[in-house]
Amino acid sequence: MAAAAGGGRRWLDVLTVVLVCLVSQGCRGLELKWDVEYIFWSPDGEENMVMGINGKFPGPTIRVKVGDIVRVDVTNKLNTEGVVIHWHGIKQLGTPWADGTASISQCAIAPGETFLYRFKVDKAGTYFYHGHYGMQRSAGLYGSLIVEVEDGKREPFHYDGEFNLLLSDWWHKSVHEQEIGLSSLPFRWINEPETLLINGRGQYNCSLAAQYNKSAALSQCTLRGGEQWAPNVLKVLPNKTYRLRIASTTALASLNLAIGNHKMVVVEADGNYIQPFETNDIDIYSGESYSVIFTTNQNPSTNHWISIGVRGRRPQTPQALALLNYLPNSASKLPLSAPPPTPQWNDYAHSKSFTNKLKSLMGTPQPPTTHHRRIVLLNTQNRIDGYIKWAINNVSLSLPPTPYLGSIKHGLKAAFDQSPPPESFANGYNIMVPPVNPNTTTGNGVYEIEFNTTVDVILQNANALAANTSEIHPWHLHGHDFWVLGYGEGRFEEGDEKMFNLKNPPLRNTAVIFPYGWTALRFVADNPGVWAFHCHIEPHLHMGMGVVFAEGVHLVGDVPSEALACGLTGKRLASTGGR
Repeated sequence: MAAAAGGGRRWLDVLTVVLVCLVSQGCRGLELKWDVEYIFWSPDGEENMVMGINGKFPGPTIRVKVGDIVRVDVTNKLNTEGVVIHWHGIKQLGTPWADGTASISQCAIAPGETFLYRFKVDKAGTYFYHGHYGMQRSAGLYGSLIVEVEDGKREPFHYDGEFNLLLSDWWHKSVHEQEIGLSSLPFRWINEPETLLINGRGQYNCSLAAQYNKSAALSQCTLRGGEQWAPNVLKVLPNKTYRLRIASTTALASLNLAIGNHKMVVVEADGNYIQPFETNDIDIYSGESYSVIFTTNQNPSTNHWISIGVRGRRPQTPQALALLNYLPNSASKLPLSAPPPTPQWNDYAHSKSFTNKLKSLMGTPQPPTTHHRRIVLLNTQNRIDGYIKWAINNVSLSLPPTPYLGSIKHGLKAAFDQSPPPESFANGYNIMVPPVNPNTTTGNGVYEIEFNTTVDVILQNANALAANTSEIHPWHLHGHDFWVLGYGEGRFEEGDEKMFNLKNPPLRNTAVIFPYGWTALRFVADNPGVWAFHCHIEPHLHMGMGVVFAEGVHLVGDVPSEALACGLTGKRLASTGGR
């Protein structure tokens, strides 16, 4: 308890600094006003409805510096649904209500209402934001968030210029139809995306690479395209070094990125510096971000392709392409070489080799050598009354109408299930075959974690309902970074601890579990609030694949009433006059 008390004092010091900065007129920051609404757009040449911000898709790129205060007034101009914005990778120190998770940190913003997100950015890196209500990320509610180092500091690597690529996938089927299909009997899967998008742009029913494949069934399309879907062109000078920031907000697809004829050096992952290593391509899963450095040392008279392709699922979606345009060449000059091929979709050895190269840079905080608590989370596909669900330790998450942050802070025990969720799963469970009993149950209990303690989480993958099927799951933790201690095959056993990397594990906010394997994470519960931890594949979360952690809620300051104006907290505010 002494450690927790000390952590509480440290937290109050941090909270004081944050609050002083939030109210100080001298704080540097950024103020934005956003209207969120459906608009007609052509992300891939086919007009469709997307969720736009201020009439544009994707949403505007936010670029700030460490220590800046970001203020975003979000007005919901959707006629029939709520909305929230999650600032992916931002820890929300002292402002847990600004995390942007419906039913967890806040009430959804009702149609016509406005909510002020106000928070401090604490660490340089490549981040993004996205909708976190229903499956609004699938509908296109996302954008980039770049945090630069504070004045007077420098990155631990040099570059002459910088580009930013936000990767996503796109369906012509509306997100509402997708949601209904996932909740239907019989089950209707969303199927593979029609298009992969780079910065919101893709090409449907045509192939920029058709000229390299005479048997290609798709017609060749030009580099011009429409204004909304023309391919991205990255203009570079020969013999320069560039930083390429890459983030994936895909709803389903795991991706692989390569630059034709160019090596890349990976230097950042999820806002944390890593030991630089060279690679021909990178795997990037939904929720992850990277920075790579590359040098324009190829033949300056030619241009080159940047390719994005599907990994981890049998691909039915063509590669997305952007053009690396060596100036002074015209951007209409197609490369001489075909786009780099995407590795075989199920070549997991390739994926694991890349993942295991990620080590933290010297100077990165090291993990505690021991843990106070271990939670083992079994990922399974199950059924409830015939409906297909995803479940964790045989519980499929069903969020309550009252946000956890307010209900826990105000002691509203009727707001959610007070029984603690299971910490592990049955010893006799065979992860290699479909579940003997496929039936599960719903729940909305919370893992209550003692403040400032160290928690190990073992993510355990298993066979889904279909035989010989185990899927990739990228897991994202809100409010924290965690150390990725290691990966393993089969079922996790106590003896596997000897495989943990305690010397230089990467510090991340998103980590993948591979088919039939496990991933070990460690984090310190030092950020008061209630935080989502979930699979970042949009339909999987929609079908119940997540859990909720709560820590130090008694240390949280006054929560804005706008964040609690629904459910039991809304009734409490009404009865107390908003106090």
